[in-house]
This record gives sequence, C-alpha cells and structure tokens, in this order.
Amino acid sequence: MPYNKCEMNTNYAGYEQTSVTVDLVIFTVSQDRLQALLVRRASEPFSGQWSIPGGFLHTGETLEQAAQRVMEEKTGVKEAYLEQLFTFGRPERDPRARVITVTYFALIPWKRLPRPESTQISGVDWFPVEDAPRLAFDHSEILDFAVSRLRAKAGYSSIVYGLLPEAFRLSDLQKVYEVIMNHSFDKRNFRKRMLASGLLEPTGQKDLVGAHRPAMLYQFKKHELVFFD
Repeated sequence: MPYNKCEMNTNYAGYEQTSVTVDLVIFTVSQDRLQALLVRRASEPFSGQWSIPGGFLHTGETLEQAAQRVMEEKTGVKEAYLEQLFTFGRPERDPRARVITVTYFALIPWKRLPRPESTQISGVDWFPVEDAPRLAFDHSEILDFAVSRLRAKAGYSSIVYGLLPEAFRLSDLQKVYEVIMNHSFDKRNFRKRMLASGLLEPTGQKDLVGAHRPAMLYQFKKHELVFFD
C-alpha cells in the first residue's frame, strides 16, 4: 500500500518534550593568552556561576542564526569566524529538563566589549582558557572540546585569520599561532613557511607605531577557511 502522509500519527503525547539550546565558545587572543568569554548566571540553575554564553532556540530560527544572535548580544560583533562544534545531549546535563545543546565556537580580534543588557547574566568577562573557573552545566567539557578543536585546526588551516586585525605584522601572526598551539616557533622557519603558503599578501604599508623597527604589514588574501599542508 502506498504511503499516505495524511494518515501519519502525529500524537506525541507519550513522548518526552526536549528543548534545544545553542551555546557559543567565543575566543580571542589578548595579553599573549588564548581567552574565552564567559558570563555569570543571574538565575537558577547554577545562579552565580560562570558559564558559556548561550540561549534557547527561537521558533523559526536556524541554529546558525541563533549562534549569530548570541554572539551579537554578548559581544556587539555581527561578523566573525563561526563554526559548529559538536552536539551535547546527556540526559542529565540540565537539571531543569531534557536539553540538547548545539555548540559553536567563534573567533574575534581583541576588543573592549560593551556590557550586555540581560536579566539572565550578572557579569561578563574574558578568562584565559587554562585558568577558567569551574563552569555551570557541562560547559567545562564544552570549553575543553573547543580548545582542542581550535588547536588542531590551526595546524592545517588559516583559521587564525579570525583572531587578527585586517593588517598585521608577521610577528603578530607568529604570536597568535604560538598562543593557540602553546609552543614557540623558530622565527625564520615560521616566516618562510607562511610566506610560501600563498595565504598572505603584503599591504604595501609598514607598522610605524611603537619603539620597534618598522615592519611590513600583511593581510590574508581571503577571509575564509583555507587548508594547507
């Protein structure tokens, strides 16, 4: 017998109602450290504890739209590198109800952030990832997962463009890589590899600010993810 969608049973009364949230790990590099943006919860559960910014999925909203909304609400940044990370759905992860969260991570260049207006949080601040406090829900696990993904991806792609200003010195680029990868690189070899990668182009301008010798400023040819050997 051919399938008739009009005969489909749509009575879900016997099934548990599950909610969906989007949580966003927002990274920057500041003071030579990889830092993540955390918010202090103002309500239960876990009132007063730090957590990753996030929120429930709105009706008619895509997952990516929700992630973009969370990022703009918490940072004031409308455009940044954004990538879906993983889905976390252990039944006991939220004491209120069954909540599945789709996580993303975002990369933004360092900037001062406006204080967000929200009744759900009482504070917002950057924390070095290695010194982050114990987080609400399973957010410590999510943060660790995001750090591992970022470090792995930095080894074979141009993902760091999301953490840098439009124009930068090669020494700035090297410092960002060293902060993310958590080890130092030989200056000459690093410079040679990056210039040979085809990812960069000189801007034709030099950095004349500060006490250091003027250095050529570079930019990424494409502000999109590019993979390399």
